[in-house]
Amino acid sequence: MSIEGLGRVLMVIPTYDEATNLAWIVDRVRRAQPGVDLLVVDDGSPDGTGDIADDLAAADSQVHVLHRATKAGLGAAYLHGFAWALDEGYDVIGEMDADGSHQPEQLQLLLDALGDADLVIGSRWVPGGSVVNWPLSRELLSRGGNLYVRVLLGIRVRDATAGFRLFRRSTLEKIELDQVRSTGYVFQTDLVARTLRAGLTLREVPIEFVERVRGDSKMSGSVATESLKMITRWGLAERRDQFRRAVRRRR
Repeated sequence: MSIEGLGRVLMVIPTYDEATNLAWIVDRVRRAQPGVDLLVVDDGSPDGTGDIADDLAAADSQVHVLHRATKAGLGAAYLHGFAWALDEGYDVIGEMDADGSHQPEQLQLLLDALGDADLVIGSRWVPGGSVVNWPLSRELLSRGGNLYVRVLLGIRVRDATAGFRLFRRSTLEKIELDQVRSTGYVFQTDLVARTLRAGLTLREVPIEFVERVRGDSKMSGSVATESLKMITRWGLAERRDQFRRAVRRRR
């Protein structure tokens, strides 16, 4: 189906051991946005999530499933989903988690903002954004990580690590997805930086982020540390390139 003014819209939902959440979140999306299609990308979940996804797809022609053999990281799952969506001719391709932290009832906020943007992010850290049921330590980690991203990469995005977002088809076609090598959570920051480097328009809209109440979080200290290491490498490389460009201009 299509949404007036935007064309065909697809939300990609990556899953790994989300058997307790998947049917619940799919139902919420379908109720909140009947015109939006869904693609579940399951990384070989041992808890039967893939079978649940197949049952949902069999009962609803707007739900689709991709099965991946192993758990290869969030970014890899999204890249697989994006490639499928582009091949299928979708005009708008979005991301959201399966655990309910991204509320389908707020998806309209992102759809509305896409009218004059190439990428829209549902942001926790712009005015009006918020988080629910997060300990202070987790909030400080996220805010601090995003501040680090802004300073090191020289971008103004408040929530570059957010995973509730919408891309125009043209955006994904311009940011060289075939060159993306980040597979973990740093993938989100990578695509933000690529979008801005391509000269495209990014908008952030405030959302309420709700911590999952069922199942286990896939975020860990080691994942966060690895993300910061990659961002540091990118930032230092960007500063080096900026210095070299400045030197060449003075010659």
